Amino acid sequence: MAEDLPLDLPDDPKLAGNITHFARALRRAGLSIGPGRVVEAVEAVAAVGFTSRRDFYWTLHACFVSRPEQARVFAQIFRLYWRDPRYLEHMMAAMLPAIRGVQEDRPATPAEKRAAEALLDGAEAPEREDGPQPEETMVEVDASLTMSARERLRTLDFEQMSLAEMAEAKRMLAKLDLPVPPMPSRRNVAAARGRIDVARTMKAALRRGGEADRLYRKTPRARCPNLVVLCDISGSMSQYSRVILHFLHAVANRRGKGWAQVHGFTFGTRLTNITRHLATRDVDAALAAAGAQAQDWEGGTRIGAALAAFNRDWSRRVMGQGAVVLLITDGLDRDDPAELARQMQRLQLTARRVIWLNPLLRWDGFAPKAAGIRAMLPHVDSFRAGHSIASLEALAEAISRPDDAGEKARMLAGLNAEA
Repeated sequence: MAEDLPLDLPDDPKLAGNITHFARALRRAGLSIGPGRVVEAVEAVAAVGFTSRRDFYWTLHACFVSRPEQARVFAQIFRLYWRDPRYLEHMMAAMLPAIRGVQEDRPATPAEKRAAEALLDGAEAPEREDGPQPEETMVEVDASLTMSARERLRTLDFEQMSLAEMAEAKRMLAKLDLPVPPMPSRRNVAAARGRIDVARTMKAALRRGGEADRLYRKTPRARCPNLVVLCDISGSMSQYSRVILHFLHAVANRRGKGWAQVHGFTFGTRLTNITRHLATRDVDAALAAAGAQAQDWEGGTRIGAALAAFNRDWSRRVMGQGAVVLLITDGLDRDDPAELARQMQRLQLTARRVIWLNPLLRWDGFAPKAAGIRAMLPHVDSFRAGHSIASLEALAEAISRPDDAGEKARMLAGLNAEA
């Protein structure tokens, strides 16, 4: 729920109109709300009353929020609309370029920018008064040195994107490839060059009365490995997980790009197999079905227990033929670190490669101080950031290089130095 601030609600009959405008802001922020829900919300508030701010919040929450991932946006818009008038001014300033003055140091938290855009709905910030301003410093900007909007979007953190930026980012990710080099199998195919195929050569000779007129050759058949994705959907990872799953849906439905099959699993407090949902052609329907099946969105994190369930129930089914494992989590786990390390070691032994994407690597001063990260780091082959389009583009390059370790060596050196 939003911060516990004084709740000022109107005492006149305009409450129904205010709820309607509040629903419009939620709809602009991405929540699916129709007229029927607005009527239900007005009737619910009339039945429950609004003498208690907590009752009023949860009454509207029950009417307008239908999926776990919508709760954060609802809380931010509720705060903007009903609770803190000055907060809207802060978000108005946060959406302006910072070259004309000094803004507040506090950055927008997750969903704040989308919530502000939904409420502002194209409103522009008040212009400055005409005439000279006291102690005003004129700044001349060389536009030739600025990045293009697309280049800026590539490096922008997923959690700080607006609705329009997120939509454009998803379109860019839908076109991004995740190629993998094929690997040789035990089966052979006929080839012009390679080892001598003794069996085929002898069979051909027998058909000619024992005379071998040529040597047949063979080479190992190339095959594509499986991609196994283990995605953390806990509260700290929910925004990153949704974007990365959107990207992986495009990978799973792109034929002829190197992967035999793409298997997807989500985990928070429990493990959920969403492979069949990733195979759905419509991305919105696929992720909606996956979200409905995974009941632990934005909950706690039990990485060790989730990996134990995967190793016990699914490893033999999906890890054959040299599968590559993509582990997406921040590593903040409260379970026993020793058990987490054992499960990570078992996962690494059954996989061709284990690549760990951690959004926390976006911070320059990141250090593996958490017990869960320390337990997991030695048992991955590559340790990389996963917070932006640029980081996923780097992942595509890393998968094609079997020797890529990302930031693992640097992090392990830091751990050894502390020891």
